[in-house]
Amino acid sequence: MTEPRRKRGAERTSNRGPAPIPQLPPRRVVNPYPPMAVLSADQIESIHQASMHILESFGIEVMSPRALALFERAGAKVDHSSMNVRLDRGMVDEALKTTQAGYTLTPRNPAHAVYLGGNTINFTLVAGPPNVHDMERGRRAGNLADYCDLVRLAQHFNCIHMLGNQVCAPIELPANSRHLDTYFANLTLTDKCFHVSAIGRGRALDGIEMMAIARGLTLDQIGRDPGVTTIISVNSPRRFDEMMAEGLMTMAEFGQSVAVTPFTLMGAMSPVTLAGALAQQNAEALFGIVLTQLVRPGAPVTYGAFTSNVDMKSGAPAFGTPENTKANIASGQLARRYNLPYRTTPGSASNAADAQGAYETLMALWGAVLGHGNLVYHAAGWQEGGLTASFEKLIIDVEMMQHMMEFLRPIVVDEGELAVDALGAVPTGGHFFGEPHTLERYATAFYQPMLSNWQNYEAWQEAGALDTTARATRLWKKALGEYVQPTMDPAVREALEAYMARRKEAIGHGEP
Repeated sequence: MTEPRRKRGAERTSNRGPAPIPQLPPRRVVNPYPPMAVLSADQIESIHQASMHILESFGIEVMSPRALALFERAGAKVDHSSMNVRLDRGMVDEALKTTQAGYTLTPRNPAHAVYLGGNTINFTLVAGPPNVHDMERGRRAGNLADYCDLVRLAQHFNCIHMLGNQVCAPIELPANSRHLDTYFANLTLTDKCFHVSAIGRGRALDGIEMMAIARGLTLDQIGRDPGVTTIISVNSPRRFDEMMAEGLMTMAEFGQSVAVTPFTLMGAMSPVTLAGALAQQNAEALFGIVLTQLVRPGAPVTYGAFTSNVDMKSGAPAFGTPENTKANIASGQLARRYNLPYRTTPGSASNAADAQGAYETLMALWGAVLGHGNLVYHAAGWQEGGLTASFEKLIIDVEMMQHMMEFLRPIVVDEGELAVDALGAVPTGGHFFGEPHTLERYATAFYQPMLSNWQNYEAWQEAGALDTTARATRLWKKALGEYVQPTMDPAVREALEAYMARRKEAIGHGEP
């Protein structure tokens, strides 16, 4: 009797059977718990005052004549020779009066609309790596086929609410127009929101126009009902390059979402101290936020934070550190001080989908959740400090995100949950396995993991003795087999294809 039971256990967890991968149903994830505070109100105010001093006394370099003109008209102190802009705190206060505490992004399927603000948490696919990796084919340059498979996985897993900007770079395509191919893949292989590239005006506007086509809207209409967002990465310390500034202004001009995100690595691009790095991050973020409101008062904007540290022995970036986790929580406090949605990131410096990758990511993820992040960017698939999109790491991250989602589900305390009758029915020294209260609830009582293995050692050996990473390989392959492409009106697809053809011809060998 023992041997067949062990065999069934092995089959049940092999991830090769006909049963679909267990996952949580689609839902809006809400954090019901009070946000954690690692800083006192006085400390937050000290950081704010330091940020105002940076903006008023040191200024920010803006390498865009159009942005310089906007700031100058608004009353900022602009030195055109050095491209330095200094803001007074009154200008910051006025800009913050027109920002939104929360807003909704609507993709072509309204059921996948994303709310940024309040206590809502949204997880996104990794974005930007030049490389891709899986355990069967190894590390390789990003390409469109892998790009499409990763996007399919994002569509398949309910806990991934949004796509980032280019989950991996398809380097076989022309660099000046491949954003069109990736937007097309995002829009046809998924019906979720995605981030557009805002490296200059052309790439940003292409993303806005293609989402408008997919939704059957004009540019004016989508300007009042945004559907895409972007990350504006500040060139810390204290510089907005021309392409980033132009991308920011284009997104704001057309009413689309912007997350202004300084990349403040302590010891390299920011002071080695956490307080100093937060003051710099805050100044740079507020500067970009002011610019969005100068372009279009009320433009949707998110407070972005990406403060971590470097390895002081090598200079290499480190993620998922205690300092990174504290920064994720503290940045949430700063975002709430300005009544803005908050973007944060769980990251890892590990070169493999291994224990280091998991514990560093989970450490930073706790900071994102405890800090009440609204947009948790790079949440699925980040590896090698963001240089690689990993198929196995994506699966491991999905498991961790689902754990977080269940952790955030409030505890129910009512007559049925208290189980007093069941406690009275089971004799001392007995068990609850056959109790009606258990039998009514056993199938849904606990979170069912898709990746964890709970077999005994013998059954695990019999099933192949696969570790977590090997099981993740099986799962991403199975998920691709389960993937169902969302339907799209053929006329809409044709319109998107025609737009791509026109733009590629117009771009030619130049910049979009």
